[in-house]
Amino acid sequence: MGSTKGNHLGEFEELALLTVGALFDEAYGVAILDEIAAKTGRKVNISAVHEVLKRLEKKGFVNSRMGGATNERGGRRKRFFTLTLEGKQALDHSIGLRNELYNSIPKLTFNFV
Repeated sequence: MGSTKGNHLGEFEELALLTVGALFDEAYGVAILDEIAAKTGRKVNISAVHEVLKRLEKKGFVNSRMGGATNERGGRRKRFFTLTLEGKQALDHSIGLRNELYNSIPKLTFNFV
């Protein structure tokens, strides 16, 4: 996977994609929002989560499906998201690049006095 602008993951996209993968079959808007907030301590807006999920789906990094309607949601259905092969490859690339850069920091840089 190249680093073309269309396939580049922004930080929030990467967090959302990681969270979709981690939540597996339970990845829907509010669950993703709650998990990102719990793991990062960030206050996240549900609209931002929905926007990033739309972007990720447009890039082909996630697929979505509609779940059944539930009484606790007033008959509304949830949209569930799953990681695609392309999404997994984008994460592999992003994490690999971060690790490569981190590992290239000279050891003496970490000798803090």
